[in-house]
Amino acid sequence: MNKPEPEQFKQIFYEHYPSVKRKLNAMVRDEAAADDLAQEVFLRLYRNPPDQLEAIGAWLHRVLTRIAYDYMDKKARERRLQNKQEQYYDLNESITADGEQTVIREQEQAELHELLDQLPERDKQALLMKYSGYSYSEIAEQLQLRPPIVGTLLHRATNKLRKKMLNST
Repeated sequence: MNKPEPEQFKQIFYEHYPSVKRKLNAMVRDEAAADDLAQEVFLRLYRNPPDQLEAIGAWLHRVLTRIAYDYMDKKARERRLQNKQEQYYDLNESITADGEQTVIREQEQAELHELLDQLPERDKQALLMKYSGYSYSEIAEQLQLRPPIVGTLLHRATNKLRKKMLNST
């Protein structure tokens, strides 16, 4: 059929718009989107009217259903894409954060080893063994010291290291 006359179209619009919008709103659960989709339904009616205007209600229902399903499919695709982007962003952010942390940790360890190298060998060995989990008696045995001296040695070595750290900054 040819395009409806403006007066005829206006009459169809005013008669059917509320029910079309109500059905769309029930399907998409978004009033603003339902308004836009209802306009799309009537734009399609104006551009490509059905052959029989007597069955306009069924034609409008079929078109609004298709438009609503297309809209919901589009929204679902957008949500999936957004979820993928968020997952990708989160993954990259954690990789970057892990990488930054690793670089910082390696830098700090390198600086600490440089400072340890400036200490006397016995102090350096005592501190390395202490922070590697050795007991005082094991440190005493390795360094060939009497066990009561180990605590004093570690305390003095820690103070020397602390002073070197403060002087290097």
